[in-house]
Amino acid sequence: MKKLATVLLLAFAAAGAAGCRSASAPVKPKLMWLDCSANWERFSYPDSIRHYVRKCREAGMTALVLDIKGTSSEVVYPSEYAPRLKEWKGVRRPDFDFIGTFTDAAHASGMEIYGSFNTFAEGNGVFRRGLLYDDRPEWQAVNYLPGRGLVPQLEIPGKKVLFVNPALPEVQEHEIALFKEAARKYDLDGILLDRARYDNIQSDFSDFSREAFERYIGRKLERFPEDIYAWEEDGAGGWKRTDGPWFKKWIEWRASVIHGFFARTREELKAVKPGLKFGAYTGAWYPSYFEVGVNWASREYDPSQEYAWATPEYRNYGYAELLDIYTNGNYYWNVTIDEYRSSNGLHRNETDSEISKGDHLCVEGGCRYSRRLLHGKPFYGGMYVEDYKRDTTQFKRAVEMNLRESDGLMVFDIVHIIDRDWWGPLQRAVEAYETGEAGR
Repeated sequence: MKKLATVLLLAFAAAGAAGCRSASAPVKPKLMWLDCSANWERFSYPDSIRHYVRKCREAGMTALVLDIKGTSSEVVYPSEYAPRLKEWKGVRRPDFDFIGTFTDAAHASGMEIYGSFNTFAEGNGVFRRGLLYDDRPEWQAVNYLPGRGLVPQLEIPGKKVLFVNPALPEVQEHEIALFKEAARKYDLDGILLDRARYDNIQSDFSDFSREAFERYIGRKLERFPEDIYAWEEDGAGGWKRTDGPWFKKWIEWRASVIHGFFARTREELKAVKPGLKFGAYTGAWYPSYFEVGVNWASREYDPSQEYAWATPEYRNYGYAELLDIYTNGNYYWNVTIDEYRSSNGLHRNETDSEISKGDHLCVEGGCRYSRRLLHGKPFYGGMYVEDYKRDTTQFKRAVEMNLRESDGLMVFDIVHIIDRDWWGPLQRAVEAYETGEAGR
């Protein structure tokens, strides 16, 4: 594995050549995410892999995040635990060491490389592929749908990504086995977990989760799921959630499940490879992220002082201290807080059940809010390239803002940089920040 010191020396040299703000200023990490399915064909050849690794380095990136497991349960290497992804959309990948080619190219370019996993996603609903469709239907989550009641994921029409129940011991065993296998087989610098969460606020209402929750609170529920919450028609053709007496403890319990999984994963990965970095990628919208069972804040932060959904014990399941790397998703068109305030102020994030509002719903606000909740733990501001469509000026401003207000940058995803040919705008934005020219 490339030593961090070597990577940093190369990064300093590159920044110095570009004219860094000062000789002593550290170069912030800049991660490029490489989605598994979106880049399938172009990454099916070693020469193409090496070409795009060079492009990332030339654009100022210091690390790559390589998808190892997609939403279809398949992994991009021969595994003892999961099927191997060999074909996607009619394109069959030649048999070569895909991950090894990437790791060698990244390290030769002075970059780190992290393997990412779509953790609790075990079914691609578009192509009906995954363990839930094959031989593990008992792992599927059960969602509580408005007007329909409790429905297994395989029976939800049009569902694109199918989730398992994170509380199931056999599910956790499976996912951790994959992480450890990849860490042993490949010269990765770290493992990052994506979709290491519940599906949404509707999930999981299986019999297993009910029994596990009852053990957690030490009593039987009289009405399930209504003791958690009930869906009621709002009189305007929609539905509203009415929280029951055990809603807040349910939210707390789900966070405890994810926290426990992270704690165990970290321990087992460090036992395999002590120097391996362990990290996660989540949405930046903390005020509503409780809906997916995740508390990514520091244990020092007490959300019960600000939010009605949090118990005083919820803070115990903040997992920031368990991570070596954390990147949030500041997935917003508005870059500054002033821009957000001059907009209509409403936004609906990917995992939200309702429309949100607040200064955190912009790049600047998302970074500053994350800084407060993480109590000094470093994080990399994440951006979704497609938020900026054909506006390279707004894209450049978002790159610069993430670098200014966080400890690094994560760009999602390389496919959009390639398709729009935004290598130049990306490189210029990075250089503008590192030379002190940003915003001028």
